[in-house]
Amino acid sequence: MKLSTSQIKSISYLKAHASEIVRTLGDQAEPLVITENGEPKAVLQDFDSFQRTQETMAQLKILALGNRQIEAGQVHAAEDVIARLRGR
Repeated sequence: MKLSTSQIKSISYLKAHASEIVRTLGDQAEPLVITENGEPKAVLQDFDSFQRTQETMAQLKILALGNRQIEAGQVHAAEDVIARLRGR
């Protein structure tokens, strides 16, 4: 992920402009990287973006679990599952 310089701010900038940063986070819909001594230390993002990120991560975990189950042979043919469900 390539960040622009406007997305990277020092911790001292954060301290001096916290309310302004919080107001603009939602408008930009881009994360803000906070640095300390020139090194990245934290990432700030608006709450809606955070929720979308969490939902995406949950979906990726489900897909990864499915892939592991396929690799382990823990699968059943769709027609067998449907027949079993109809038999209930």
